Amino acid sequence: MRELSRLLVLILWLALWAQAMATDVVDYVNPYMGNISHLLKPTYPTVHLPYGMLRFYPNRGSHVEGKVSGLPLIVVNHRENSCFALSVTQTEGQLHPIMRTDYDNEQIKPYYYSSDLDEQRVTVEMSPLQHSAIYKLQFNEVQPGFLLLNSGNGEMHVQGKCITGYQNTWGGVRVYLYAEVDRAPVATGALQSHRLDDTQHSASGDNACVVLQYPGKSVVNLRYAVSYISTEQAQRNFNAEVAKKSLEQVMEQGRNVWNQELGKITVTGGTENDRAVFYTSLYRCMERPVCISEQGQYFCPADHQVHSDEGHPFYTDDWLWDTYRAAHPLRMLIDPERETDMIRSLLRTAEHDPRHWFPTFPAVTGDSRRMNCNHGVAVVADAWGKGLHDFDLAKAYDYCRRGIEEKTLAPWSSHDATWLDTFYRDHGYIPALKPGERENVPGVNSWEKRQPVAVTLGTSYDQWCLSQIATALGRNDEARHYLRCSYNYRNLFNPATSFFHPKDKDGQWIEPFDYRFSGGIGAREYYDENNGWTYRWDVQHNPADLVNLMGGREAFVKNLDQTFDEWLGTERYNFYHQLPDQTGNVGQFTMGNEPSMHIPYLYNYAGQPWKTQKRVRELVHQWFRNDLMGMPGDEDGGGLSGFVVFSMIGFYPVTPGLPVYNLGSPFFNDIRISLAGGKVLNIQAPSASEQAKYIMSATINGQPCNRPWFNHEDIQNGGTIMLNMSSRHTNWGSDIGAMPPSALPYPHH
Repeated sequence: MRELSRLLVLILWLALWAQAMATDVVDYVNPYMGNISHLLKPTYPTVHLPYGMLRFYPNRGSHVEGKVSGLPLIVVNHRENSCFALSVTQTEGQLHPIMRTDYDNEQIKPYYYSSDLDEQRVTVEMSPLQHSAIYKLQFNEVQPGFLLLNSGNGEMHVQGKCITGYQNTWGGVRVYLYAEVDRAPVATGALQSHRLDDTQHSASGDNACVVLQYPGKSVVNLRYAVSYISTEQAQRNFNAEVAKKSLEQVMEQGRNVWNQELGKITVTGGTENDRAVFYTSLYRCMERPVCISEQGQYFCPADHQVHSDEGHPFYTDDWLWDTYRAAHPLRMLIDPERETDMIRSLLRTAEHDPRHWFPTFPAVTGDSRRMNCNHGVAVVADAWGKGLHDFDLAKAYDYCRRGIEEKTLAPWSSHDATWLDTFYRDHGYIPALKPGERENVPGVNSWEKRQPVAVTLGTSYDQWCLSQIATALGRNDEARHYLRCSYNYRNLFNPATSFFHPKDKDGQWIEPFDYRFSGGIGAREYYDENNGWTYRWDVQHNPADLVNLMGGREAFVKNLDQTFDEWLGTERYNFYHQLPDQTGNVGQFTMGNEPSMHIPYLYNYAGQPWKTQKRVRELVHQWFRNDLMGMPGDEDGGGLSGFVVFSMIGFYPVTPGLPVYNLGSPFFNDIRISLAGGKVLNIQAPSASEQAKYIMSATINGQPCNRPWFNHEDIQNGGTIMLNMSSRHTNWGSDIGAMPPSALPYPHH
């Protein structure tokens, strides 16, 4: 009977595997997922290679808008800026630098775009490479067709079949262009007074635009490349990548690259919707950071100089406040060499910064210092703890320490440290303004405020990460100092309410207080984007201590349950008017913002892991769907998508910096994760389904596992996690000794 059961399981597994292999993994990706936002910024249907410098999506105000305003040749800083608009038209009348046209029959894949433009008179197709792309433009009518290339602010030149130019963008950065058409135009010139002026072949200033005219019923291939270094480098990128390739060849190359990268995780079982959500989320995790190395050199946003990359590609455009939580830990598993190069890039950014501060929101146009705290230190600590050692840890420690000690902790600020930072050092918390007290601290953003609770909690975590790095370097005194600092969150814990509560500079609680609504827009006067219910749980490095502060496991679980059950406190439109970032609500829990992502896993720390398994399953299915509204908040370059990928494979890194993963509930029956060196981690859950979401028993590499967590070293060389699932929850993993690790006990000496 046992042999028959094994045979049936094998047959089922083979059937599922054959089902998965029938479709290339890239075909599960839906770039439209989440293109209509619940409230704030939507996702964008981005066409690019994984981490590619050249990114594209249609220029339109929203997905439901019926027109596009030209087609960008490159998107800089993701959703912030696009450069070099391409317009094509066969309509009669005036020409404009950017032709606003309708579109139809649009298709978008990660490696391909096509659409009918200008009342369906022109068909465009596009496919990108790392620094270059090709457009195929088909003029379908008999009247003349026009191709317009516009630099929003810069210069453009056309000579024969060649177009060159540059566009100025934010932060004094230029993007350079080299382009060629494969067919000689009937006429070329600059755009003057809404017409082609064939006496001028250059244009400069705002909306500098050149025009190429073609006969009707013609097809033109426009190949181009971009550079942050020079026009000459753009031409070198052009010659190296796209000069001799057809659209079909570029598409095939892009498709193969995406299949290779997405195929680092293969799944069988689950539903079609699950696979679409999973691979679309994995695709989102590969949108940023972007590699801006160009044939061994790169333009550095920190000093605006060109440097050799010394054989290690340079990456930027990384919103670390969002991505340290799951996107970076995911790459540490499936792409450790690339992740190491990304960390090297963060170090280079700090090295070329005159103040040597570790970046927080590095981009092509410079570090914008957005959000709060300095969570890049968590990426460093996490990588080192997981065995990624091919970077200079001592330099990383110095740059991270400078970013925390020398730069003000005030959010959205590049100001030097002020008395507010001295107060934090001396008293262990950021003081809140008293009711009616006016701000007088330099460097505090008038809109973003002090965010004193969020900054105190986040900096406590950052200092814990510093202590981890100092320990690895053998700097024991500094490690003890930062470990003591990592308990500063206790200074704002209000034992009467079991919430983190703002204090003024005299040590008095701010009263009266409502943990839902106090703090103004986005609760920024005390928290950040989220209210006190979210920041009640923002002690990623020490959930065990939070359990103790709340009075033990029973009280902790009661408070967790209440978070998911608590009424918004007002009508939804009123709630979101004040807290527009706190979307994807289940009670006061918000799935649409990154500080909440670890919260459903906290049941593991209080003896009820089955509630983690239930919550994670519910949250992913409630808020992440294969449709236009399938993303509950700002995606933030893999910020939310990293949570989805980890949760669907069945585990999650609650504490980056600690090489430990919390078990959840896998969505698939068989998951294979390719690790470095050809090793494979196999997660098997043959009975898993939407109903069978609870773990009954588990083994890791053949050894029984009775705890809802495992160490990175358990899987770093590959292996097998076997999970026996049930539709009824059990007491598996609930013993007090099964709690996942947290920070060390409070260091009294």
